[in-house]
Amino acid sequence: MDAVPEDWDRALAIVAHPDDLEYGGSTAVAKWTAQGKTVTEVLATRGEAGIDGMDPDEVRRVRTVEQIEAARIVGVDTVEFLDLQDGVLEYGLPLRRALAAAIRRHRPEVVISVNFRESFPGGGFNMADHRVLGLAVADAIRDASNRWVFRDLDLEPWQGVRFALFGGSPLAAHYVDVTGHLRSGIDSLLAHRVYFSNLGADFDAAAFLTGMAEPAGRAVGVEHAMTFELIET
Repeated sequence: MDAVPEDWDRALAIVAHPDDLEYGGSTAVAKWTAQGKTVTEVLATRGEAGIDGMDPDEVRRVRTVEQIEAARIVGVDTVEFLDLQDGVLEYGLPLRRALAAAIRRHRPEVVISVNFRESFPGGGFNMADHRVLGLAVADAIRDASNRWVFRDLDLEPWQGVRFALFGGSPLAAHYVDVTGHLRSGIDSLLAHRVYFSNLGADFDAAAFLTGMAEPAGRAVGVEHAMTFELIET
């Protein structure tokens, strides 16, 4: 694996739901914000369809608060929500337009998102919102750079995205050395307390993230690492 380049200053993380970034990505974010980089988060939904036994309006409120806290723990001050409907994201021009607008507003050098492939590493079918959102992110980066696409946004095109990173991908070929930052990543995942307490499963956030970071670290010769699929733009 190759190391993810870190000679940049601004990143934009775009994910579908509260907690998506915390399954590894936020651990890398903790490292980058500690270096003085600026990372902003944009979420397509507020995760209101994520808890079966709670009213979606209450889930929306709770998961918004939990995501803002998870972001704060890893040094992210700005969290935006596009307020699209959880569970039924559709690939198409409206989603690409919304994401292109976010990219033009924030003008990042790097975009971070989630695995959009059909499966996860080791198997397991990826959910529809992840597949739709990640692919739309990849396309929206190009849309945002083209001044003749989505001209109605009245935003200057942004051609400064160097690459996009997709966490949890079975095609990961790059890594971030997160040694010294794993605890922050674990704490950011634990910030989704109400969400996990309602899943009806005994989820160990520390064991989960350590189980990702230690093998990846051994493979590249560091203590802890997180892996990403890198797509140059």
